[in-house]
Amino acid sequence: MEKLMQAVGNKCACRICIVPPWGFTDIGEEKLYSAYTQQQRQKAVPHLLAIGMLLQAFAIVVPGERDLLFAYVSVMVASFANLTLGVVYTYVRAARPILNHVAWLVLWIQLLVSGSRRLGDSYNELLGWAVVLQYFTLATLPLHYLLLILYSTLSFCAYLQVQYYNACSSESRLPADFYLQQVANGALLLGATLLGGTAYAINEKQQRSSFQETKRSLRDKLTIEQQSKEQERLLLSVLPEHVAVQMRKDLGLIDTQFKKIYMSRHENVSILYADIVGFTAISSTYSAQDLVAILNELFARFDRLAEKYQQLRIKILGDCYYCISGAPVERPDHAVLCVHMGLSMVKAIKYVQQTTNSPVDMRVGIHTGAVLAGVLGQRQWQFDVYSRDVELANKMESSGMAGRVHVSEVTLSFLNNEFEVEPAHGERREEMLRQAGIKTYFISRVLKPWSGGEEKCAAEGEAAEGGDAADTLSDLRDDDEDSVLSPQDESKDNGEQKILSMLQEELVNRDDDKELADATTLCLSFKASGAEEVYERRNDPCPLAVAAPPLILLPTVMVLTKFAVPHTWSLHAVYLALVLETGLINVVYYTCYRYSQYKKKTVSPYWKLTCGMFNIAMFVSANLAPLVICGNFETMLEDGLRDDAIQHEGARRCIHPSYYYHIGAAAACGALWVSPLNAGVRSFLLLFLAAMHAVPAIMHPALLVARPSLDRDPYLKPYNATTDCITEELFNILSRIHCGRNIVMLFFIVIALIIFNRYVESLERARHSRGERMRVQAEQAGDLRRRNQALVHNVLPPHVARHFMGARHHHRDLYSQSYAEVGVLFASMPNFSEFYSEETVNNQGLECLRFLNEVISDFDLLLEDAKFSKDIIKIKTISSTYMAASGLNPTRQMQPSDGVLVRWAHLACLVEFALELQRVLAAINEQSFNHFVLRMGVNHGPITAGVIGARKPHYDIWGNTVNVASRMESTGKAGCIQVTEETCEILQSFGYYFEQRGLVAVKGKGQLMTYYLQGKRDTPVGPNDKHTVEAPPAGPGDALLANGEAGAEVQDPLRATDVAEADRPLLQP
Repeated sequence: MEKLMQAVGNKCACRICIVPPWGFTDIGEEKLYSAYTQQQRQKAVPHLLAIGMLLQAFAIVVPGERDLLFAYVSVMVASFANLTLGVVYTYVRAARPILNHVAWLVLWIQLLVSGSRRLGDSYNELLGWAVVLQYFTLATLPLHYLLLILYSTLSFCAYLQVQYYNACSSESRLPADFYLQQVANGALLLGATLLGGTAYAINEKQQRSSFQETKRSLRDKLTIEQQSKEQERLLLSVLPEHVAVQMRKDLGLIDTQFKKIYMSRHENVSILYADIVGFTAISSTYSAQDLVAILNELFARFDRLAEKYQQLRIKILGDCYYCISGAPVERPDHAVLCVHMGLSMVKAIKYVQQTTNSPVDMRVGIHTGAVLAGVLGQRQWQFDVYSRDVELANKMESSGMAGRVHVSEVTLSFLNNEFEVEPAHGERREEMLRQAGIKTYFISRVLKPWSGGEEKCAAEGEAAEGGDAADTLSDLRDDDEDSVLSPQDESKDNGEQKILSMLQEELVNRDDDKELADATTLCLSFKASGAEEVYERRNDPCPLAVAAPPLILLPTVMVLTKFAVPHTWSLHAVYLALVLETGLINVVYYTCYRYSQYKKKTVSPYWKLTCGMFNIAMFVSANLAPLVICGNFETMLEDGLRDDAIQHEGARRCIHPSYYYHIGAAAACGALWVSPLNAGVRSFLLLFLAAMHAVPAIMHPALLVARPSLDRDPYLKPYNATTDCITEELFNILSRIHCGRNIVMLFFIVIALIIFNRYVESLERARHSRGERMRVQAEQAGDLRRRNQALVHNVLPPHVARHFMGARHHHRDLYSQSYAEVGVLFASMPNFSEFYSEETVNNQGLECLRFLNEVISDFDLLLEDAKFSKDIIKIKTISSTYMAASGLNPTRQMQPSDGVLVRWAHLACLVEFALELQRVLAAINEQSFNHFVLRMGVNHGPITAGVIGARKPHYDIWGNTVNVASRMESTGKAGCIQVTEETCEILQSFGYYFEQRGLVAVKGKGQLMTYYLQGKRDTPVGPNDKHTVEAPPAGPGDALLANGEAGAEVQDPLRATDVAEADRPLLQP
């Protein structure tokens, strides 16, 4: 334990030494950031070596050396060293950590050696180069900040020491103002150090901000992708992929005159219907929630079997399960797979037998034919199949026997003699099968074992009654961990590790240079339209940094006024005016910045540009003013006005004007801070700045004349050791160039700064490009999530979808909710079956379903109305029957003291919705010249809502309330809304009046008194205002699709949906 604590202590101590105080608390994150910044800053070393080559080029033009041979040999050696370092640094990546230090050392040795052999009017030779190198050392070198401080201190002291050596070796005694010159040298180098340190701090802030922003974007992207993945799994569990993909593409498109229908026709498809026989017998023993759990577990096992046998589950209706094989992907063995699925389902029911200790069994019917597969409407999508063959498959199930798989002769023709069959005579028990001339058979034995994929099916050669029991039971293990409703949770550590891995891929391993080269022009301007404007208006993390150059460098100028130039009132007045103007513009900018912060706005980049340009202009003006004044003085003195100097404006000799050229180099470094400027404009600004420093010399050439203030001059013949080696003309040329060496130095430094600026600009643009890429990726991921969410909310009600998307669930944590006061509506078009036909003229029934899609879509659009969207949700459609419910909002809180008008306001809203459905259908009839009518039933009471199926979730509601509402519709008459007596009494309180129909036989409920809604009065009336009418005779089965058993026992609350959909054939037999 003590060793562990000691190791932790050593680690913390090491962190304090290595990680800066502003570093990240997470060690892994800090290491990754260090690798990222190292990679970014290592790109600066070749640029620094290029600047070293420029220094040697300057040494060629301006040797500044008594021994020219030694000077040019030194240039050759230094250039070779720079080139070698550059090549090795570029191609030997492993050597870069060492070469970072070597490059700094080599450059400063070159500068100091050259500076130690140069003499001029002042002890400041190559000070401008020293300023630039000092600035670059801190701003760009890929070294730890403590090493940068150490190296900048060493270079600072080394330059001052070299100038002290020059003074001691060139003169017999130190000049009187030597220490003032050293103070000026130190002040300018200190200013460059502070400016470079500020640049380092700002760059560090920007890099860390970019790193954090990238990490945040990746985390958001990962979160969105995980959510989208969950939504995608949930969506694809309900809808086939080709339908879901097309729906996602169509989201947000402008609505056309006709609603998009997602429907396709498939031939040679086997349809399987399976129903639990005797399930009603256990419904009185278990609560509704327990029954939902039993069904969920059973259907989850069915779904696993469906995956094994390549089935596509269509829908769950109460305790009825049906699926298809051969669509949307065609396969020749569709019928064989369906039979194997049916046999396995018969065995799987043993789970329910064991759990409930009751004699339940499976009845399976299979038929093969053509189907129209797809979804109808705009809300609560459910993939379904429609055709006469679908109805025949339903009749195959209802006419079958418990524990047997019942197949039609059409299906038998596709079984390839792989099963032994026996006659079933289903046509004797079902009229529709008889009219269709279909013979039926029972599967009695498997003759050819199924060998699908990697499954082990050795036991399937036995009889169907027990041949693959072991295999089937192994498929039905309680291991549904990949439920779409229970996605696997990732630990927090794994999530962070994944984010760090993504960060490394995005920041360290990604080739930003190549991507930037593809995205920009030669001048680093973005090629994409509008991208450059977005870059110029990017958010600046350090908007006040524009004031740094004048604030840091102005003290250096003030030091020079003490000794470098004459003390004249005009010069002091110029300084004062420029300082006040600079301070004023910065105060104005700071005020605008604080005001923008107060208003929570961003400062316009043009404000920053204006302030930066003004700062540089004022600083350069403050630097040029002494040169102009000194040049004027020198001209007057050269014209022979020495005796009258006092009468002529106090003209006196300027002792050290060369310092202002070196300050010009610092000003050029400060010009790099002016933004936003593109590379071309900034290059022009730097060249203009250098040219402006040449103007005083052009106006007053005497400013460049050598001062006889030193004991030696490098171009006086008595002191030059190489005069015999060069011609007189070359010597004169070098002498003239030497006089203007500081101006030449400024132009070389400007070229170096342009090279450096390209590096900085490329880094900034790469950061911006990465941020934009992250933003676009996040927007794409967010758009995908929104589209998936919209689709998911069209599969599950929003509050149910939030329940599963908002938290992690195990598949046993089912969603079920009991509601005490709910309204249920069934609305069907009984005469649609007469309209539907499968003929060539209507594209085998597709055009009929297209019209039905228009009707249901218009019904769905009503739910977007504010007065309906809060209280009413669509449950599903059963072909031409529309089912909706009110009062299913789990956030709705009712108090026992609330009256009928409060508690049942949603029921009145449901009736209004039903009346609106009639008006919508009437408008459709008018436009399409049809005469469809709605037959509707409404009931109220308690229900149970829940989701069945862990892999393929299906939301539904169950209970006697649903059952009675369905019977109110099926026993009613076209064009009317039928309600029970209890519902009538509640709705009368809201002003509705009714006509009494009389007693109606409702299966499972006996005789019920029912009423037809007549209208709504302005004032509510009492419950005694009723009128009796004669009950109409019950018509034949005249709805669209039969997905349940007509003879089911309706006492079972879970069979309510099944019963509600009974006697709804697609076509009349």
